[in-house]
Amino acid sequence: MYTPEMLELIKRVEATRKERLHQEFPLLSADAKQELLHGFHPDFKDEVFRTLTVGPSKGERTPKEYADVFEAYSTIDPGDFDLSKVDHDVDVLVIGGGGAGASAALVAHEQGANVLLVTKLRLGDSNTVMAQGGIQGADKENDSPAIHYLDVLGGGHYKNIPELAKALVMDAPEILTWLEKLGVMFDKQADGTMITIHGGGTSRKRMHAARDFTGGEIMKTLKDEVLNRDIPLIEFASAYELLTDGDTVTGAVLYNMETEEYLVVNAKTIILATGGGGRLHVTGFPTSNHYGATADGLVLGYRAGAPLIYMDTIQYHPTGAAYPEQILGLLATEKVRSIGGQITNIEGDRFIYELETRDVEAAAIIRECSGRNKGVGTPSGQPAVWLDTPIIEELHGEGTIKARVPAMFRQYERFGIDMSKHPILIYPTQHYQNGGLKIDDSCETDVKNLYAAGEVSGGIHGTNRLMGNSLLDVVVFGRRAGAAAAERATSIKKSSKITLSHLEAFHAELEAAGVPRDRTAPMLLPEYRRPELAGRKLALSS
Repeated sequence: MYTPEMLELIKRVEATRKERLHQEFPLLSADAKQELLHGFHPDFKDEVFRTLTVGPSKGERTPKEYADVFEAYSTIDPGDFDLSKVDHDVDVLVIGGGGAGASAALVAHEQGANVLLVTKLRLGDSNTVMAQGGIQGADKENDSPAIHYLDVLGGGHYKNIPELAKALVMDAPEILTWLEKLGVMFDKQADGTMITIHGGGTSRKRMHAARDFTGGEIMKTLKDEVLNRDIPLIEFASAYELLTDGDTVTGAVLYNMETEEYLVVNAKTIILATGGGGRLHVTGFPTSNHYGATADGLVLGYRAGAPLIYMDTIQYHPTGAAYPEQILGLLATEKVRSIGGQITNIEGDRFIYELETRDVEAAAIIRECSGRNKGVGTPSGQPAVWLDTPIIEELHGEGTIKARVPAMFRQYERFGIDMSKHPILIYPTQHYQNGGLKIDDSCETDVKNLYAAGEVSGGIHGTNRLMGNSLLDVVVFGRRAGAAAAERATSIKKSSKITLSHLEAFHAELEAAGVPRDRTAPMLLPEYRRPELAGRKLALSS
C-alpha cells in the first residue's frame, strides 16, 4: 500500500495523464542513444570491471562479481578426489532443468540417446518459468525471418554472431508450431489467429504470449513432456565439476544437495543449460533471476577450456519493481509498455519512448534518477520512476490490465496496490547475461563434446537482447544442442577416461596469478544471511 506521501506524488502523474494520452514521443537518434548509454549504462563504467588473468579468455574484462567466480579454485581437490566408482554412464548428460535443458533432453531422447537430466533445484525452477512477456517468431504475412534477423542485429548493436542470429530467427516459426503441438496455449483471436504485439526494438508485431506468464506456460508444457516420456531425472543435484580426458569432456561430478553425496557421471557428450548469474548482483543491482542463477555452468565450462564472449555486457531490464520492497527486482513485464503503459518522472513527465531497446531504456531511467534528480525515492531509499499503468485502461477500456497481465495485477494487489487505479514504481534490475560460453550453430563450445544452450551461451544476441528472444533462444538452441549431442554420442563407441587433469592445470594457473586460496566456486546458491551466520548449516530440528 502506498504511503500518504506517495499518494500525493501520484497526483502529479494524474495531472499530466490527459495531455500524455495520445502524445507521440520521438525515438532517439543513433548518436543520442550512444551518448545516453556511455553516460549512464553500467556496461560503460570502467570501475565495475576487472580483466581476467587466467583461463581461455585471459585479458578480457568482465564485471568483478563474475571475475571472482571465474578466477576461483574448485572445492574439489583434483589430486584427492575418488573417481573409481561411476554412478551413471550415459550418452548425453544434460545439466540444467529450465527451458533449454528440457528442450535438449526431449530431442536427444527422441533420437534414441540414453539421456540423464540433472538440475540444481526442481525441474522447471529456472528463469524460463519466470519469463512473462512473450516469445518472438515471424509468422505473419507482413513479417519474415529476414526482418526478424535485422531487428536482432540492430538490438544487439551489430555484435551478434551472424550464424547464431540466423539460426534463432530461421527456427522461430517451427518452434512456435512445435510448442503449440506440445500443448502451449498462446493468446489467440476468436478465429484462432495468433495475437501478436510489439516489443522494444522490434519493427513488427511478432511477440506471442500466454497472458503474462508465457515462460511459465512453456516450461509447464516442457516439464510435462519430460516427465511423461520417463526421461531419467535427478533433482537437487548440482554440477560441481566437469570431467575430461585431455581436451574432451567425458563426464561430471554432481553434488546431491538432499543426500549430501557426490555422484560421478561418465557421459559421451554434455550439454550445459545452467542459465545465467543474476544472483551475483552485479554492481549491487537487484535481480529478476531465480534463486539458483549463480553462473555455475559458466564457471565449469571456463575451467574446462571454453572461451567466453561478450561477458562485459549485462542486460538490466528497465522496469524492475522498486516498491514494495518485498518484490524488489521482480519484473514489471515489457508487455505493460507494449499495451500503452508510460514511464514518467516525479513531475509526471515522459522522458523516453517506452519501446526503445532495453539498454537505452534502462540508461534513461538511471539518468533521470541520478543525473537529473527527477526520480522518486521509496521509503527504503530505493530510486525509482513511475510506470503509469492506469493510462492503459483509458486507452483500451476498463479491465484491460487484469485481462492482459493478470499475474502481475495479482502480484501488486497482494500489497494493496491496484494497477488500474495507481501507477507503479520501477527501476532497472539485473535481468540477463548477454554474454556466455562461445558456441557454434550446433551449440558446441571450443571444448570437444561440450555443448551449451540458453543463457549460459553467448553471441546470439550481441551486446543487448530484445524482448521475447530469450524464450525463443532457449528452445531453438536447446533443441539444436540435444540433436547435435545425441548424434555425436552415436559416433563414440565406448566411454572415455574420466579425469580432473584440466582442473589441476587451472589451479596451477590460479596459483601463478596469485589468486587467494579461499576464493572458491561454483557458488551453487547465493548467501543472503548476515556475515556471522554465513556458511553455517541451519538445524532442521531442535
